[in-house]
Amino acid sequence: MTEWDHTTDFLVVGSGGGGMTAALVAKKHGLDALVIEKTQLFGGSTGLSGGNIWIPNNPHMEGVGVRDSREDALTYLKGITKGRVPEERLVAYVDKAPEMVRYLEANSDVKFMAVPRYPDYYPEHPGGKIGARSIEPIPFRASKLGPEERNLRRSGQGLVLGRMGLTAREAHTLVQFSFWSFVLMFWVMLRYWVDIGARRKGRGDGRLCLGVALVGRLRRALLDADVPLWLGTSCEELIEEEGRVVGARVTREGKTLRIRAERGVLFAAGGFAKNAKLRQQHQPGPIGSDWTAACEGNTGEVIGMGQALGAAVDLMDDAWWTPVTLLPDGYPWLLVVEKSMPGCVMVNRAGKRFTNEAAPYVDVVKGQYAANSAEAPSIPAFLIFDQRYRRSYPCGPLGPSRLQPDSSLPRRLRQGFLKKSGTLSGLAEKLGVDPEGLEAEIERFNAFARAGKDEDFQRGDSLYDRYYSDSKIKPNPSLAPIVEAPFYAIEVWPGDLGTKGGLVTDVDGRVLKEDGSAIPGLYATGNCSAAVMGNTYPGAGGTIGPSMTFGYAAALHAASDAESARNSERAAAE
Repeated sequence: MTEWDHTTDFLVVGSGGGGMTAALVAKKHGLDALVIEKTQLFGGSTGLSGGNIWIPNNPHMEGVGVRDSREDALTYLKGITKGRVPEERLVAYVDKAPEMVRYLEANSDVKFMAVPRYPDYYPEHPGGKIGARSIEPIPFRASKLGPEERNLRRSGQGLVLGRMGLTAREAHTLVQFSFWSFVLMFWVMLRYWVDIGARRKGRGDGRLCLGVALVGRLRRALLDADVPLWLGTSCEELIEEEGRVVGARVTREGKTLRIRAERGVLFAAGGFAKNAKLRQQHQPGPIGSDWTAACEGNTGEVIGMGQALGAAVDLMDDAWWTPVTLLPDGYPWLLVVEKSMPGCVMVNRAGKRFTNEAAPYVDVVKGQYAANSAEAPSIPAFLIFDQRYRRSYPCGPLGPSRLQPDSSLPRRLRQGFLKKSGTLSGLAEKLGVDPEGLEAEIERFNAFARAGKDEDFQRGDSLYDRYYSDSKIKPNPSLAPIVEAPFYAIEVWPGDLGTKGGLVTDVDGRVLKEDGSAIPGLYATGNCSAAVMGNTYPGAGGTIGPSMTFGYAAALHAASDAESARNSERAAAE
């Protein structure tokens, strides 16, 4: 018989949005819960993310004038997933996602607001919406975490000048460079300046936004509910009794512990984005672990633990793709806004475009892989832009040159990261790109831009393309000629937000075997489970929304299972 070092009802492996949601819901439904996190910071990839969650028919849509329905949501999801996902899982998501949001807002300080103008990634598809299915956490004061603030996983990408936080709504306003953009910028800087306490701590803005606000709110909710979270604790092996998962062997501070989990174990530990060996085994090449923006703890061991018990896996060849550029220190900077603003193109070594640069980022990377060949490599590709673009818009870590001229850039960015030349042919030579091919492609693109119609890749035709664009540019806010010297380029790599393949689960988050039967006591959610979105990406927050929703569903199932067990025990006693 196993000797136990610690006993709980519900053991959650991973401290991202899905894991913390599940632990909170389990506790609110009468179960003791314990969260373990193998790194020294809580938040997982959720803490590094934009923090949006894609929730169709959510309770915040009506307030911003967008109407949705269960039927529209199912039409949209069934259409874009193209039969790749069992319909019952799509139905479960559409039904449980808004329920999860309402539950969190009613039972904790986890609060959201709509992002009114952020459209679905395919808004013209039947059932698609022009905005508000993506909701984001209301900003949160870091000081409310108390001592736990020091253990909070933060990202530097969503900060102005590396210091000041912005919500998704504010970020969209800022990149328009309108009068209201400058008003917003003044307010953000003033608010940060008067927040002396946060600045003295040296940890960035005390007003948390985006993903760090979401995990901050969830962590505060766990503290209020007295749910423990053990950092530096890795799951090593599941423990079974009579075919049921009843606990796990973990390592904490160098010591082996056996934790009994009476009602089950939930894997919410992320995918295998940081495991180069697994990626090379399952995913198209070239691939590795250096281009991903996922948390360093996403190494996929829990997927193998599930497989050891006979679990089925799916979608192991796919990821939540997004183009990135690698900073001199190797940090993968997501290129979401940059690729979409007018006056840039993405080209291969032949100097040719291969995709609609303003398309959903998952499709941009799919196009990059599809175009890659020995004759004309597109990995890396190059984002080409001119002085007008450089002057007007941020690009990676570079502020617009009107605010951060080339002469003020750190040497590490001027020399090596940002390529620059007075001519397109000179730029091509620096990049190893065919000069004649690049010049011909830019000439062709410029004709499209002046006409306002991209005849090759339809850039700017979709409402999504125009979400990050420049309304001052006519006739197509997504297209501007590339004509003003000097010309610039940065490298573009096929990165991702995390992998999307993993353990197959049912509508309650239970891990399934190849024959469709559930493994009793084992649940999974997030990127260690096969994505409910299949090979597609419905909208901003299409990763975190399902992770939280099926974490919520798993906790409800475990609580219901516990109640059924208690009823059986009472009946037997009578």
